[in-house]
Amino acid sequence: MSTETKEKYEKYYVPEQSPWPIVGAIGLFLLAFGGGNFIQQTTGKYGNEGSWGWLIFLVGLSIILYMMWSWWRDTVRESMGGLYSSQMDRSFRQGMLWFITSEVMFFAAFFGGLFYARTMVMPWLGGEGNNAMTHALLWPEFIPSWPMVETPAGDTTTAMGAFGLPAINTAILLTSSWTLTIAHHALIKGNRNTLINYTVITALLGVIFLCLQAYEYYEAYHHMGLTLGSGIYGSTFFMLTGFHGLHVTIGTIFLIVLSIRCASGHFKPENHFAFEAGAWYWHFVDVVWLFLFIFVYIL
Repeated sequence: MSTETKEKYEKYYVPEQSPWPIVGAIGLFLLAFGGGNFIQQTTGKYGNEGSWGWLIFLVGLSIILYMMWSWWRDTVRESMGGLYSSQMDRSFRQGMLWFITSEVMFFAAFFGGLFYARTMVMPWLGGEGNNAMTHALLWPEFIPSWPMVETPAGDTTTAMGAFGLPAINTAILLTSSWTLTIAHHALIKGNRNTLINYTVITALLGVIFLCLQAYEYYEAYHHMGLTLGSGIYGSTFFMLTGFHGLHVTIGTIFLIVLSIRCASGHFKPENHFAFEAGAWYWHFVDVVWLFLFIFVYIL
């Protein structure tokens, strides 16, 4: 093959076999298994057999954090070593797009569960349509209204208001999208100081959001009687906001890593997909929160 012909072909880097996918799969399994067992214990539905669930959850979380650290470390080394080509860049972009698409489907399933409970199950329990006998046999005193603050067992709870901590957290996330956009434009223009400062600010806003959400959960459990065991309202509330909080945690870790890499001079205006991937993920998390704020807190 002539030199001219070779120059037509673009190099393509094939990474070595990696242990991190299987390590991550094990960590996710332990995370889900331990978390489910811990929830079983905290709801008090099946006794205290799940008292060891939190230990398995922590082991799974530790494995996930170790996997993320190691995988990102390897990827950064490969990128800084000049091993990647534009073909590899396109592969990363396609992979990130498909990952965010899967996350959209993930949250769509949970929002679908919320809408099903509110628009179909509640009216059925109230005797709507041909379900008068269902209403009479299962819960004659039930009046269909959302949020459902009374369980069939007679336990009552308090609905979480929208215009307190949730509204503040909404403002924080909207602000964080703005600061991250400023940082991205600064990166494109080669303004390193603005890039570093606004990326750090965005990460700090993520930490503040998580702290306020933790305080919201504390208030819900200790002063409002709103728990995972508070009927369908409590379970959907913590399921949606909890999974979103997990994604904010991942995104905040992502932003902290990006802040360190920005300070280390890893990104250039013409080569910074890792930063773009973090920005895509963070904006996605912000959009999900807007839907949560509207459909879980306001409506």
